[in-house]
Amino acid sequence: MDTSWKHTTVLLTEAVEALLSNPDACYIDATFGRGGHSRLILSRLSPQGRLVAFDKDLDAVAEAATIGDPRFSIRHESFRRLADLPPASVAGVLLDLGVSSPQIDNPVRGFSFRFDAPLDMRMDTTRGESVAEWLATAPIQQITEVIRDYGEERFAGAIAKAIVARRQERGPVSTTAELAELVAGAVKTREPGQNPATRTFQAFRIFINAELEELQQALEASLHVLQPGGRLVVISFHSLEDRIVKQFIAKHARETFDRRVPFAPPQAMKLKALGRIKPGAAEVAANPRARSAVMRVAERTGVMA
Repeated sequence: MDTSWKHTTVLLTEAVEALLSNPDACYIDATFGRGGHSRLILSRLSPQGRLVAFDKDLDAVAEAATIGDPRFSIRHESFRRLADLPPASVAGVLLDLGVSSPQIDNPVRGFSFRFDAPLDMRMDTTRGESVAEWLATAPIQQITEVIRDYGEERFAGAIAKAIVARRQERGPVSTTAELAELVAGAVKTREPGQNPATRTFQAFRIFINAELEELQQALEASLHVLQPGGRLVVISFHSLEDRIVKQFIAKHARETFDRRVPFAPPQAMKLKALGRIKPGAAEVAANPRARSAVMRVAERTGVMA
């Protein structure tokens, strides 16, 4: 792993302070990345405290191996596997969503249109198919839906047509540069300061890694593993993620009534919403990739059913 690919952890102190309530407890860093949050958490835990991290990325797992702390362990798994942990076993779950800077900046990973590289985009390169493999056979309707739904791209149809036409004429798209060129030719208007391929690359990354489905599964699992009073802290970087987190917290942070039984008591809340935080101007100035970050915090109630 090239150490020149640096990652600056967003909302580092704010996230850890929101997460930790008991230094003797067990916590989950569900997105280890390059370990910024994990290292700060460990520095604030007592000798009895424990931290379990998850990450699908082999480079992240290799970085985690450099932490020589008996209180720490890493799992090479998706955070949807939180559900495998015992019920009410942890005092906090942290999710720092999206792609990390080293993943974007490492050309061979195929996440970025800034480099010409194989079109991969898998978080876990040991499992599943790459974007290039999917595009080699995907029907035009599916490609259109992925770009429209996950990229919120209004030229989704034109981009999908260009990808399929290229496949039929010269073979499938196989590199990031080929995809970026096709998208640029299909997108008729430009957003100021944004590469025309930005939305399509985001859409394909989210789709190939099942990011939104796994986020929903992890959020549901957090209700299972959090102890009463335990904290759920989620940092998201685009509106699709944040919408899911916001709606999940709202759903479980309000009393619901069964309208079929008018006088039945309300179903009790499983979460208490604690707040929403965005990076300050100084952090955004120092790390422009932080500008879109939103952190939401909720606390698990004692309602277990």
